[in-house]
Amino acid sequence: MLPGSIQITGETLSGAEIKDICDSLKENSVRLLSIRGCQLSDRDFGRVCRGVAESHSLAQLNMNLGVVSTINRTKHLADALKTNRSIQTLFLHGSPLLDAGLVTLNTALSTHPSLVSLDMGDCMLGDEALRLICAMLPPDGAKSGLRELTLSANPSITTKGWARLAIAVAHSSQLRVLNLDYNPLGDQIAGMLAVAVASSRTLEVLDLEGTGLTNQSAQVFLEMVENYPTCLRVLVLAENAISPELQQQISDLLSEGEEEDDKEGEARGSAAIPTREKTAWIPHSNSHPQMVLLTSGLGESLLAETEM
Repeated sequence: MLPGSIQITGETLSGAEIKDICDSLKENSVRLLSIRGCQLSDRDFGRVCRGVAESHSLAQLNMNLGVVSTINRTKHLADALKTNRSIQTLFLHGSPLLDAGLVTLNTALSTHPSLVSLDMGDCMLGDEALRLICAMLPPDGAKSGLRELTLSANPSITTKGWARLAIAVAHSSQLRVLNLDYNPLGDQIAGMLAVAVASSRTLEVLDLEGTGLTNQSAQVFLEMVENYPTCLRVLVLAENAISPELQQQISDLLSEGEEEDDKEGEARGSAAIPTREKTAWIPHSNSHPQMVLLTSGLGESLLAETEM
């Protein structure tokens, strides 16, 4: 029987439910476990973590919305991840980890052999945590690293921290999706990110929704897309003070780039060798890979959909 999924949201989990979850994990009958926003005792959380450690089938673990609520629980999760070898995607969005929590998780995350997608949005992270996360974006040839990273709504990170991330993104040989929405980035940091995108050979999706950008940032991205070939296919600029005209120009250029890629792919034929290997993983992002979403701070939206 193929592994299935267990998805429970916002409930208080009983001892019997915890037992069922743990038994399923140990029997390798679960590929996706989501207990986002659920209430459970510290003892039961430890039991779930032991089940995660023993599972060989679990590929996606969702503990969003405060499930990992204390440093003690963070330690339990770290111990589980050190033993587990199957998890590809880990969601911890909305957990009060702080930098101390990331320090606790760091070894388990950075040495995990399968982890490629990590969501640490709204985890109260600072510069020290981001420094550790940047080490999970190794440069070309160093080792495998994250392909999808979410750092939404971590306002304590400073310009220094974001600059470090921009450098890591520029040299990462793996990262394809980067979600930075609802951080107070501003135009200066956006400029750093534009340089990183121009340098990256893998980044396809960049989410900058609600990050305090203006037309200045949009102009930089426009010049980047217009003059430098990149892998970027999706740029999210919703809830920023950017004019509809600039948004449309960026959207059109990204669409043209995809159309050219399609024609080149057709010319090479089905037997052609792909430009880069694409290893399957479970993506976190809800953004459609064929869409470019650009909206102004006034709520006007422009949606450009392109065919791959």
